[in-house]
Amino acid sequence: MKILKRLLFVLLLAAATGTWIWWETRPQPVNVTLATAARRMVEKTVSNTRAGTVKACRRAGLSPSAGGQIANLPIREGDKVRQGQLLLELWNLDLQAQLELARQETASARATAEARCIESEQAQREANRLERLLARKLVAEDTVDQASSRARSTDAACEGARANAAVSEARIGVARATLEKTRLIAPFDGVVAEINGELSEYVTPSPVGVATPPAVDLIDNRCFYLSAPIDEVDVAGVRIGQPARVTLDAFGERRFSGQVRRVADYVLDAEKQARTVDVEVEFLDPDDIQDLLAGYSADVEIILDVRKDTLRVPSEALVEGNKVYLFRSEEGVLGLREVRTGVANWDHTEILDGLAEGDQVVTSVDREGVADGALARQDSGK
Repeated sequence: MKILKRLLFVLLLAAATGTWIWWETRPQPVNVTLATAARRMVEKTVSNTRAGTVKACRRAGLSPSAGGQIANLPIREGDKVRQGQLLLELWNLDLQAQLELARQETASARATAEARCIESEQAQREANRLERLLARKLVAEDTVDQASSRARSTDAACEGARANAAVSEARIGVARATLEKTRLIAPFDGVVAEINGELSEYVTPSPVGVATPPAVDLIDNRCFYLSAPIDEVDVAGVRIGQPARVTLDAFGERRFSGQVRRVADYVLDAEKQARTVDVEVEFLDPDDIQDLLAGYSADVEIILDVRKDTLRVPSEALVEGNKVYLFRSEEGVLGLREVRTGVANWDHTEILDGLAEGDQVVTSVDREGVADGALARQDSGK
């Protein structure tokens, strides 16, 4: 009897020990974050590979076409100017004097031409009168010939004087054009962004092939667009007129609406391993323009396609591009399932086949322990 009790005790102790060992060494469920497959909208988008830049539709770096000393600088940085307004003027008193001299010479040439032409008219009238008298045999023929020759001579002198006057007028144009080289005129309405120069300083034109800062940087702040590099692999689907969303670092999460206005006709290969194509996006809301500044860094999402009311899951749930871990809640087990995908972006992917609405998929696919057939439970922290 005592032996039987001892044997029963040993068996119970062994069973308890085995149960404890199994309990301590059993597979532990992995904590996973889940997302539910639901019917929503999915957009196919492409984004820039590097930060884009907000640019003014018109921006001009202006410098005088001649060198000289700044004599007049009626503007300051930040000033709004109108088309045709004087921005900068070099010392040009000598050129003004030359222009005035050309004007006076032209006036003198015109007066001389007028006098020569009056003499020509008088000589022609005299020749005509003598020809009439010759017909009545009241004057000698030699006298008429002399008068006719003088009339032709004075007529030629008149034409020569008029030609000289025209040359003098052309000199006025040359002098005026030379004078205009010392003046910088606004080619359009805009805002003065930067001035490189002060009164009495000398400015010189840029040598050929050598870029120098412009004397005046003028920006038309009534129109802006975004220029962004798109990877050559993604740009094939980009078309003019496609809608786009723009975000700027300066405005946080605020999104600006836009549309593609230009796709460059060539590939930039400045970086051999990241060839890109410049895409320009115009802003659609006029009120947005008031908040923009040229030079802002920006990112763009170009919407290539839209699927409304379609089954989707977070893109982070995809494994190898066409598989997901399905969570079977009644068993607490994960199952690797192959799916057929459609339109996708960084946030969501369209599921065409392999899942049903309401299915739960794992989004923490990189977490240790996530595998086909693994025990799992939903992470309570999310």
